[in-house]
Amino acid sequence: MENQNMQQDRELHEECGVFGIYDFEGRDVASSIYYGLFALQHRGQESCGIAVSDTNGPKGKVDSYKGMGLVNEVFSPENLEGLKGDIGVGHVRYSTAGASTRENAQPLVLNYVKGTLGLAHNGNLINALELRKELEYTGAIFQTTIDSEVIAYHIARERLNCGTVEEAVKLAMKKIKGAYSLVVMSPRKLIGARDPHGFKPLCIGKRDNAYILASESCALDTIGAEFIRDVLPGEIVTITPQAGIVSDTSMCLPEEKQGRCIFEHIYFARPDSNIDGVNVYQSRIKAGRFLAIDSPVEADVVVGVPESGNAAALGFAMESGIPYGTAFVKNGYVGRTFIKPKQSSRESSVRVKLNVLKESVQGKRVVMIDDSIVRGTTSDRIVGMLKEAGAKEVHVRISSPPFLWPCYFGTDVPAREQLIAYNRTIEEIREIIGADSLGYLDMNRLEELVDGKAICKGCFNGKYPLEPPKEDIRGEYQK
Repeated sequence: MENQNMQQDRELHEECGVFGIYDFEGRDVASSIYYGLFALQHRGQESCGIAVSDTNGPKGKVDSYKGMGLVNEVFSPENLEGLKGDIGVGHVRYSTAGASTRENAQPLVLNYVKGTLGLAHNGNLINALELRKELEYTGAIFQTTIDSEVIAYHIARERLNCGTVEEAVKLAMKKIKGAYSLVVMSPRKLIGARDPHGFKPLCIGKRDNAYILASESCALDTIGAEFIRDVLPGEIVTITPQAGIVSDTSMCLPEEKQGRCIFEHIYFARPDSNIDGVNVYQSRIKAGRFLAIDSPVEADVVVGVPESGNAAALGFAMESGIPYGTAFVKNGYVGRTFIKPKQSSRESSVRVKLNVLKESVQGKRVVMIDDSIVRGTTSDRIVGMLKEAGAKEVHVRISSPPFLWPCYFGTDVPAREQLIAYNRTIEEIREIIGADSLGYLDMNRLEELVDGKAICKGCFNGKYPLEPPKEDIRGEYQK
């Protein structure tokens, strides 16, 4: 399957980034959404879209534009100019459920009896299939193969029987199970919601008289907005000029039942983001420090595999006293969609993206820090590149524990049989990737990375915050 092959290239992907804004002064918001999505580009690079509406114009008229590719490839000054409105939502996507096609790009815009809904979703539902079947049997016709359309339908359906959109969102949340951060635009309201376990991040910002919802705080910084606070797991926030931010916390769970995705801090999020009160960069520094304490090694230089390995490498260097160096030069112009080299050619996709600085590693004992090993194919190539460049020894340290279980909540950790750590000892993995030694982050350290907050460790220990589905629902990752 095409997507699976693409997958082999760089180990892990997040699903999506969401962004919403409502300018109470009535100014156009499309360009702010564009820059917000630009800051969230790392969360999804397959497709993107923007939908806007004018709250003072005809009720329910929505302008939207979406396409395959990066934000700056899909949008031009001309098509941004055509998006007129003071309320809007935006989305960047990497598919975990549903194929990579233009139809599956978001935001989704639904026209129904009560007006319109614009919806952007980050996450994965574990009961999407049964909900979809239930809707199809009552006459629903689906345009996409993504979970988000199931959510949108449920909100629209509930809205017919209750007084407000936010109430409809809440009733839909009672039916859907899994991971979701939602930004919903109705004709006169902007609504944000986070699943009760808090798998995916969502925060609130403000700029002048405009309010913003975004997957990460770095998107607020990009458009010059101030961070107000995180949306709580299970919280629904409704933003209107009349009442500002109105919060409903009736769906919130006690802290110990929550389950934030720890991979936001290890790998997905940008280092300049703060998630649930914890700075991502500091989490990565801590992970490196813990590796140095728990898996020490004698070496001459510590290097990180860009990008997320760099901060952990710095933490390892600070704790161990071994100098921090740069071993890899990254080609910043390679998106995840570049044409893959054929197997027969000598250019490996890893080499196209990374090159080794021989001068940094030649004749040295190198500690190489990376964020994870999924299938092992990338790690084996990178270790090989360091040895070819003259590294005397390569000691690999990983700033997460070994992956042993798949993820059902919006991260594409594949089926167990494809995970290098499944049924193998650390010594066997070390041999496969060609390292002189190998150490992983201790699982007991994970809570310390996020100041003791409740996290999901399902991909490491098989214990998920909510019962995983009986069948593998993740279509394209099934064997």
